[in-house]
Amino acid sequence: MLNDAIQRRGDLDITVTAILNDTTGTLVMGAAMDRRCALGMILGTGCNGCYIEKVSRIEKWQGKHTEDEMIVDIEWGAFGDNGVLDFIKTQWDRAVDDQSLLVNSYTFEKYFAGKYMGDLYREVLLTLAKNGVFCAASVESHKEGGILAKHGAITTTNISHIESNTFEGKQEVTKELLTTLGLKFDDDDVTTAQYLAGLLSYRGILMVSLLVGLLLKRMEKEHCTVAIDGSLFRCHPRFRPLMEKLIAEFAPGRPFNLLETEDGSGKGAALTAAIARRLRTKELR
Repeated sequence: MLNDAIQRRGDLDITVTAILNDTTGTLVMGAAMDRRCALGMILGTGCNGCYIEKVSRIEKWQGKHTEDEMIVDIEWGAFGDNGVLDFIKTQWDRAVDDQSLLVNSYTFEKYFAGKYMGDLYREVLLTLAKNGVFCAASVESHKEGGILAKHGAITTTNISHIESNTFEGKQEVTKELLTTLGLKFDDDDVTTAQYLAGLLSYRGILMVSLLVGLLLKRMEKEHCTVAIDGSLFRCHPRFRPLMEKLIAEFAPGRPFNLLETEDGSGKGAALTAAIARRLRTKELR
């Protein structure tokens, strides 16, 4: 239908051979780089995962199938939309959700994904400031219209920089951010800012590692390469090392490695289109 619509326009030289999302493209690109790849993940602005499943285990499958396995796109960014993750939802998570474009949706990724972590961090700092335990000298910062009350004032990139600063045992970058925000701070405030960045980061790493570990146990592969694309995984200094540690704890005895596939979604889409074209040509023969 899409191809028919493109042809009716008459001004586009496009033939659609495959439609897929970025997570699936990442898995395909990962498989091109390492044949053991069986799990693809986006860990950036949003978060999602897909994996290779035995068709016999897919209860909702309808009709005939010719292959033993297929890719299942989980869409786990929406995990928890039915309320099953509300037991870990804090007042700050609710504040971020209330300010989002689609309230009460994409619950899982709102806990830590790149689009949301900066505002989650800001909301916690705002509460600390209102209670006089963070930048108490900057009384204007937490009032309505103040910098800490402004949506988007702090980004997830800022958190990655703070975490890098903490990793190095330094505080200069953290102090620079607080200065840029116009906050008056002391050494305790800097320590608080760094501790909170680490705490929120760890929560996200813990949650995504748990899902990966569960999938490794489900697939029972001798070895599974996990292809990952996204700025959060690429730029945040703690995601890779802590994911490697936690996944191993959640899936003991299941060997794996994490493979960064930069622009895996785009390259994987190109590979998928090439595969589809080759299969189609083979059928015509």
